[in-house]
This record gives sequence, C-alpha cells and structure tokens, in this order.
Amino acid sequence: MIRKYLLPFLALLGFLHAVRVVFAGSQPVVASQPIANPSQSPYPSAIAGAGIVESSSENISIGTMIPGVVAAVNVVAGQRVTKGDALFSIDSREAQAEVEAKQAALSAAEARLAKLRAMPRAEDIPVSEARVREAEANLADAQHQYERWQQVADARAVSADELSRKKYALQMATAKAEAAKAELALLKAGAWKQDLLVAEADAATAKAAAEAARVTLDRHTVRAPIDGEVLQVKVRVGEFAQTGTLIQPLIVLGKVDTMHVRVDIDENDAWRLTPGSPAVANVRGNPKLSTELTYVRIEPLVVPKRSLTGDSTERVDTRVLQILYSFDSSKLPVYTGQLMDVFIKANPGQTEPKN
Repeated sequence: MIRKYLLPFLALLGFLHAVRVVFAGSQPVVASQPIANPSQSPYPSAIAGAGIVESSSENISIGTMIPGVVAAVNVVAGQRVTKGDALFSIDSREAQAEVEAKQAALSAAEARLAKLRAMPRAEDIPVSEARVREAEANLADAQHQYERWQQVADARAVSADELSRKKYALQMATAKAEAAKAELALLKAGAWKQDLLVAEADAATAKAAAEAARVTLDRHTVRAPIDGEVLQVKVRVGEFAQTGTLIQPLIVLGKVDTMHVRVDIDENDAWRLTPGSPAVANVRGNPKLSTELTYVRIEPLVVPKRSLTGDSTERVDTRVLQILYSFDSSKLPVYTGQLMDVFIKANPGQTEPKN
C-alpha cells in the first residue's frame, strides 16, 4: 500500500517543488535602489573629482620639542583657541629648578656689578683719609728726628749707624705717606674700568643663561601657533610625548571658518583644467546639499593618488593634480576630512580627442 500510493505522491510533490524553484530562479533580479542618488554635474562639460575637506590653514600637526611625560592637557576636540593658548604641557619640574638656579647666578652677578658701580663707599673715604693723616704725621716726626740728628755739631756725639737709621726711617715714613695718598686717590677714583667690563660680561652671560633656561621651561608648554579649532586630541595626561614626526599627531589644529576642498584631478583630465574655473561641491549621501566653490590655487605638482573614495571602479595606480577651492563652512554640515563630489566647469572647446 505504501509503495503503491505514498511513494508516487512524494515523487510528485518533489517534482512540483523543483518546478517552483526553477521558475522562481528564472525571474529577473530587481536592481536594489541606491541609498542616495549619485551627484549630477550642473555643467554641460565638467571635470569630476573627489575632494577632501580640510581647514583653510591646512591641518597642522602639533608636536613637542621637549620629550617627557604629559602633565596637563588644556584643550578638547572642537574647542576654539587663539594664538598662544596652552594646548598641553610636559612635566617641567627639572626645568623649573634650572631656572631658579640660573636666576640666582644672575642675581649674584648683578650684585657684583652693582657693587663695583657703587664704589667708592662713602663710609670708606674717612677711614682712608685718616690713614693719610696718620702717615703724614709719622713722616713729619721722622723728618724732625732726622733733622735734629743732622744739626748736632759734635760728630762724636752722633754715631753713623744711628744717623743712618733716622735717614731710613724718614724714607720709610715718606713711602708710607705716599702709599696712603695713592690708596685714597684709588678709592676715590672708583672701580677700574676693566673690572667693570669683566663684571658686565659676567652679568650678561648669567642673564643669557637665565633666559635660555626660561625658554627651555616655556617649551614644556605647547601653545597654539594660530587662531583656530582643535580638530583632534590624541594625547593624555601621564603618557610619554615623543618629539619628531609622528604617525599619529598629538594634536591636530586648523582654521575652519573658511574651509578648503582639495580636489584630486586625474592626470588624464589635467589638460582640460583651466585655472580659476568655477566649481560646485556636493555632500556625499545628500546631493541636495551643495555649494559653489571659490578658486584658491593649483598645486602644480602631480603626485600619486592618496585620497581613496572606496569605489570598486576607482583607479588607485594613478597620479593626480591637486586644486584647492574654498567655501563658507556655515553653509554646509561638513567636517574636516570628509569627502565631497566636486564638479569643475570645463571649457566646451576642451573635449576628448577622437581616435
């Protein structure tokens, strides 16, 4: 009974299922609708290119001249800064101690220079004058003693040796009086010019060393080079900040009030480009969001293509000519680094050559 009725019935069901599957598979595949309509050129003859949005100052990769542990980060992404504002700082305790040591050395050098410039002290002059009067008094006494011994009529009453002592005592008193007067004159003359020059040089050297230490200390704080907006922050407190060119910049900064679009023009289309040609940019994902662009400049160096769009038909082994346009960032909701579809008006007479 099973072989007579059930097996033929199952075979029939299998045949009908196979027919349905073959019929369903032979139907044409309905093309899926795109997420967003592709951008359309507003010009009858145009050069199309992918444009990447960048700041008008170009994106500035902020680094540090002093390697070390990050002590503070003063900004966040999206924050507006002015030129000179602190972005982040490196641990500067050692540099601060060096500044204090150099400042102390400068204070000592300036004090020595001030001491020389203030010479003579008013208190030292009366002491020196008193030494002069004392020396003159001793000289007068020695002179009087020598003259008295010379006036003795009887030569036998005066020994030659004693007379010689009085004579040498007079000479010694004369020399001491002259030395006291010379010391007084030297004191009143003040510091020697050459001593002043040496002291001034020492003070200048100490000042330069202190200034160099302050500059080194100031370099521990990285400041904004321009007025702009912080586009990216990739540095954190406690991390070690290295010097040099980094793959990942510590901070990216740029001016965003007026944005630039860097358009890559295939080298095969570069001959069709006329400097100053008008252009229009469309936001990817919504072609209705578009704006007219203002010509900035052409960078006259053809370079390998780097800005990839992700299109499966995109050529990546080509070279491109880059042209920059600008637009008001308030007109479009775009961000730095975003790709846009750009159409540049081409001269109608510039058509593809016929083979």
